Amino acid sequence: MSQKKAILVIGAGDATGGAIAKRFAREGYVACVTRRQADKLAPLVDEIKAAGGEAHAFGSDARKEEEMVALIEQIERDIAPIEVAVFNIGANVRFGITETTARVYYKVWEMACFGGFLMGRETAKVMLPRGRGTIIFTGATASLRGREGFAAFSGAKQALRALAQSMARELWPKGIHVAHPVIDGAIDTEFIRTNFPQRYEMKDQGGILNPDSIADAYWQIHQQPRDAWTHETELRPWMEAW
Repeated sequence: MSQKKAILVIGAGDATGGAIAKRFAREGYVACVTRRQADKLAPLVDEIKAAGGEAHAFGSDARKEEEMVALIEQIERDIAPIEVAVFNIGANVRFGITETTARVYYKVWEMACFGGFLMGRETAKVMLPRGRGTIIFTGATASLRGREGFAAFSGAKQALRALAQSMARELWPKGIHVAHPVIDGAIDTEFIRTNFPQRYEMKDQGGILNPDSIADAYWQIHQQPRDAWTHETELRPWMEAW
């Protein structure tokens, strides 16, 4: 019987998702990382392997039920039991309400919420018989409140938060830790560096979120004893107005 344990990261990009995968890989977890184009994950997989870890990349669309079902089945069958699942898809777009097309609104909901439902449902199915596991949904400021230009994004993220709350109430008593960290602030990414250079200059003063720091928080959530579980926590730089 394999003693390996896997972490599944849906939306393992170059920043937060990748940092989470690397953090858990350092602890001996097999990192199973996904995005729609698997080849874009090659640098992340190579980095994990170079550090002595194990990683596998998958190209899948989190909005497609059949792809999510097949992904979970493949990992469980061929790699290792999924001990941790992280939903980290962004879908942050800004449109005025009259410019928000039906296609945009629906696509954002599919990416930021429906995909989370599919991942949550399928990973719960394999975790429940084992009576353990951690499911983490990455939240945002939009998870807590709406603002101008973000009707689609806020609606989807608040729906994801409701999903996480409902799953926590159902699954916590059965040994599965469901959490919803709210990431409130700019993250150290190429997008922030290019588009918000003044904000990026605050990096050395702790003015933007370091993806590695977020990953440490996710590891801490997973390590919590069952008598003191966190459901929702907020992570933000000291300078963030809230």
